[in-house]
This record gives sequence, C-alpha cells and structure tokens, in this order.
Amino acid sequence: MNENALRPHRAHRLREDRQTDRPTGRRTDRRTGRRPGREAGRGVTAVTVAALAAAVVAGVLAPGSASAAPRPDATRQRLDALVKADGVPGALATVKGRDGRSRTYTAGVGDAVTGAKVPVDGQVRIGSNTKAFTAVVVLQLVAEGRVGLDASVDTYLPGLLRGDGVDGRNITVRQLLQHTSGLPEYVDTEGVLADPGRYFEPRELLDAALARKAHFAPGARWEYNNTNYLVAGLIIQKVTGRPLGEEITKRVVDRIGLRHTYFPAPGETTIREAHPKGYLRAADGSLRDYTKLDPSWGWAAGAMVSTNSDLNAFYGALLGGRLLPAAQLAQMRSTVPAELLGPGVRYGLGLISRPLSCGGVAWGHGGALPGYETFGGTTDDGRAASIAVTGFPAGEEVGKHADQAVDEALCG
Repeated sequence: MNENALRPHRAHRLREDRQTDRPTGRRTDRRTGRRPGREAGRGVTAVTVAALAAAVVAGVLAPGSASAAPRPDATRQRLDALVKADGVPGALATVKGRDGRSRTYTAGVGDAVTGAKVPVDGQVRIGSNTKAFTAVVVLQLVAEGRVGLDASVDTYLPGLLRGDGVDGRNITVRQLLQHTSGLPEYVDTEGVLADPGRYFEPRELLDAALARKAHFAPGARWEYNNTNYLVAGLIIQKVTGRPLGEEITKRVVDRIGLRHTYFPAPGETTIREAHPKGYLRAADGSLRDYTKLDPSWGWAAGAMVSTNSDLNAFYGALLGGRLLPAAQLAQMRSTVPAELLGPGVRYGLGLISRPLSCGGVAWGHGGALPGYETFGGTTDDGRAASIAVTGFPAGEEVGKHADQAVDEALCG
C-alpha cells in the first residue's frame, strides 16, 4: 500500500459505454459488460515484490449520467494503449466533464482465462484511497471536538506507541494523517502474497511495525507510511467505541449515497458486485489471480472496494464541502511536498494534490492492492477522472501513462 503499482496481459478493443441509471439500493445487481504485496512465492520475481512493496497504496487520486466527457477519444486511446502497449489485462475509467456529465470506458478483458469483457464501472479494490476515507472520519471527529489534530497519539491510545525511537507522546494526530510521524512500516508484502486469504488483526499489524526502528524523529520530514493510518483507525475506534468500517460507512458512504463502495467485513475475501479479475504477473509471464484475498492487512490504510464513478463522487463531495466543515477541509488541503509521488505532488491530510498540464491541480489519492491499481483526480470546479487497471504492481511506466490519461481527461 505505498506508492506506484503493476499490470499484465492481453488486449481487446476498447469499448466506450454510456453509464446507466442504477437501483437505489446499496448492494443491488448491476449491469455487467466490461477497472497504505505481491506474491512472494517462487513464480514471482524479487523485483516484482519490491515494486509491490512500494506500490501497495498511494497513488494519485481521483456520478453522473451519460453524455460526452472531456476528450473521450483521448481517454479511449489511452486505455487502449494501457492494454495493448503496457500489457494490462483490463482497464476501466469514468470521466466527468465540465458540464457535469459522465462517461464510462473499458478496455481489455475482465477475465484472462475466459476472455469475458470488463464490467462497465465494475468494482475494484481501491487500496490507499481508503486513507482519504479514514482521514475524513478523523477530521469529522476533530470538528466535533472529540479529537485534536495537534494532540498526541497518547491522548487517545496511552502507552500504545512505544518502541525503538517510537513514543506516542511525541507523535500528533496531524503527523499521522500527513505521513510525518517517522513510524516504521508494517506492510509485509511477501507474507501477504504467500497467504492472501489470511486475516490480520490491526494490533497484530501494529506489533509488526513496532518491532522495527523509527525512520526519523516526528515532524522531521515526509515519508509515505501505512502504519500512520493503522494508528489513525485505532484512534477512530477508541474515540467512537465502534468498528472502523461502521464509522466509515455511516459517516461517509451512506451520508453521500455511495451505492457501490464498502469497507469489507472481517473475513470477507470476495468482491460483492460485478468486477474484473485482478492479476499479478509471475516470473514465467503467466498471470496469477489475486481477486480473492483478505484485505484486512490493508485495514484503515487500504482495505476498501469501490468503483470509478463512486470515487469521483466521493472526492467531488469532499471538495464540495459535503463531508467536512470549511475549517477541517482547509486543514485537509494544507499540504507538504511529496515529490517521491511525482513532480510537484504535495500531500495534505489523507489527500494528494497533483499539478495539471493546463494549470491548477487535481485532488484525490489513488492506490493499489494486489490485482488492482487506481489513478485519478478531481478539480475544484467539478471535473473528475478515475482510472483502474487490473494488474499489480503496474510499474513506473504504466503509472506514468495512467497519470497522463487522467491529466488529458481533466485538461481536454
């Protein structure tokens, strides 16, 4: 759940699909038709594992009815290239134009074995986009006076953070959300890919992190780290007395009507609605199916499932002030340099800003989990683009090409 991601296989002609109205229920059937590990076993290279460790959760960010979107031909061509040139098995996108209308796209195949089409606006694992949801809940608690951004972690979890160079009395909530705490990373990519069905308790993950040395003194610099959001999730549970998934569902998902977004229940390893399969490419060139996996190891940093359209709706509602009061939204958009994520990229509180070629910035997050990687951006004037690919980690070039596709969709 870190910063870039992967891709794989066979190309099919890109299809452009008009988005259809959906039932009002949260988990209704949908039209099909068509986007904070890698496998550590023998068939996966060490390079792949390293790329995955760097990719499992950051990225770039990211409703509508059907109609023309900004430069739909450019989006179609970009997705087609991700499949044909970059080798991603499947790709899907939703672009919302200046007129507020959305268009969905698919390319490649949703099942590399059967050749089935990619489901239109299918569900995918959204990895580190989960961090933005977690940050919103923390900031809502700040607005309610129940959490202080500059209070120490020990205020809410006394004695929990203790280790080599780690002391929760010296780490603030703000530093958790902005990745400036210096906490060591907990993600063990090899372990996750060796046993993708295993369930992890949050405290078990935290113990793994605290067995390592702090990376730097709190506030000394910025470093993307999933442990920060693991601790943020624990703070949410301690303050509210409720499971993290319930709080995200009540405070965010249900509040703005995201009908195809959810925080997986304990032990839930499948994806609920229509979805493309997610793959990892092995050393021999074959694809390994990681669609079925327990995302508990991602938890507050990367466990959630959503669609491109729902991600556009989430970031649009967030920037539009529907989830946070103005003061807390301003804090969320207060950024520090995060050049490791790309030129000009900055990190706020669970929110990334990325400069656009046409001026201004796009806000969001992006993310990856074995099998899937998401890219996107949303502007203050309501433009939005989200792209998902079904290969992980997608690699630097695929990420670059997906970012370019987002930029063209928003600037066209």
